[in-house]
Amino acid sequence: MKLIHLSDLHLGKSLGDFDLIDDQKYILDQILELIDRESVDAVLIAGDVYDKSIPSEAATGLLDWFLVSLSSRKVKTFMISGNHDSDDRLNFGSQLFESNQIYISSIFDGKLHKYQIGDKDNEVNIYMLPFVKASLVRHFYPDAKIDSYEDAVKTILDDADIDNGKCNILVAHQFVAGQGEDPALGGSESAGTQSVGLVEKISYRCFDAFDYVALGHIHSPQRIGRDEVRYAGSPLKYSLSEVNNDKSVPIITVNGKNDISIDLVPLKPMRDMRHIRGKIKDLLDKANVVSPNDYIYATLTDEDIINDAMGIFQMTYPNTVKIDYDNSRTRAVEQVDITKIAENRSFTDLISDFYKQIYGVEISPEEMEVMRMAAREAGVINEAD
Repeated sequence: MKLIHLSDLHLGKSLGDFDLIDDQKYILDQILELIDRESVDAVLIAGDVYDKSIPSEAATGLLDWFLVSLSSRKVKTFMISGNHDSDDRLNFGSQLFESNQIYISSIFDGKLHKYQIGDKDNEVNIYMLPFVKASLVRHFYPDAKIDSYEDAVKTILDDADIDNGKCNILVAHQFVAGQGEDPALGGSESAGTQSVGLVEKISYRCFDAFDYVALGHIHSPQRIGRDEVRYAGSPLKYSLSEVNNDKSVPIITVNGKNDISIDLVPLKPMRDMRHIRGKIKDLLDKANVVSPNDYIYATLTDEDIINDAMGIFQMTYPNTVKIDYDNSRTRAVEQVDITKIAENRSFTDLISDFYKQIYGVEISPEEMEVMRMAAREAGVINEAD
């Protein structure tokens, strides 16, 4: 039996001003080809199906197309919600979908739902744990001591009827860490030692009863603690921190409880994401231009600010997402102790110094008045200033 593990599709996501729907359709087509080629029996989708809680029409249409494509292939689909998803929207039509072997668990209702696939010679239990917070779990287990996300997940799993004699697979969307180590984060989630995207981390040892754990939430594909506890990662690069990620999807082959193998199959995007660095003249030299349709983040090392750098860049790299600078001025700004910078300084002094630091010239009276007007509207200074 073969299963494919997906997560963090983030359907409907944009990259700067660029809509990624076509890129997402391209990568899902590639995944469908892989499903056909490998004769996959089931797909596990571990949350963050949509990028926003209120997805766009294009995003819902793309998910509808993907689920119909899976159903037409007689592939079973097990999908849970993530912290980016709207539980109610993702759950819509879930009972109807089950008739087409699409199983959705987006709202935690107090128990860990289980589905059986395979036959008596190779039976697999699929458990589905949608994204949960400790406060929600306390509602269903008022007598349990639940002070953290880990307590909440442990309570749910301890209450579940898990048959240790069978092959058990869990689909979950949480921030899971290994023994004394944090996962390589990547992605669009905000990073922190104890939390990611305001989700507290839990230990991978919570999942010792499971033969494979299909995780979502972290965008970098990786194992956590053991090979069978794994983040599939997002199928596309969604932020600058992911430029060096090699995207892949795990195919899990199950031949009984004690015979599980994992094969990581690379994914090739329609447009890659790259970070290039140097002087604008060198970066745009025809001899140095490669794959011009990629999504580009550019760091310019020119000392002078270049007027309309984005417009110039997009003539060569039309999908340039962002341009920043690394030069003596920006490094000087980075070294400034901002806790001291405003002490006993007037608004005029602060703006004048900042302007000169960035542009190397004094601010004009007209430009200063524009800054004052903006500051008054923002409530930073009063009308008399």
